[in-house]
Amino acid sequence: MALRRAILGHIRVPVQTQTLTLTGIKQNQQWSLCGSSLRFMSSHDDHITKEEVIERVLSVVKSFPKVDPSQVTTGVHFQKDLGLDSLDTVEIVMALEEEFKLEIPDKEADKIDSCTLAIEYISSHPMAS
Repeated sequence: MALRRAILGHIRVPVQTQTLTLTGIKQNQQWSLCGSSLRFMSSHDDHITKEEVIERVLSVVKSFPKVDPSQVTTGVHFQKDLGLDSLDTVEIVMALEEEFKLEIPDKEADKIDSCTLAIEYISSHPMAS
């Protein structure tokens, strides 16, 4: 996926940092920032639910500039149903990587061409957050 690497080599994304002050936190508690919400992660909650993955994948795809949000469903194909080209698909996969704080290998990223495949990949990924 040379095109993807070329794009990544030229894109500069501004990063904003925020400082959070939390009170009443016990030692060894883990917290995760998901989107705009902060959630506690216990030893029984170290992976996001499939429902949350579905919601966030659909949100990312719906927010893509060339997409009509009313056409986005869990089974939508990026090129066939939404009329996106391969570059658009790469940009959506990159947005999903950012949303879920993942790095999807090129070999796997090339296979993700629908919401269904994105949801399956992310929900099965152990590091998705």
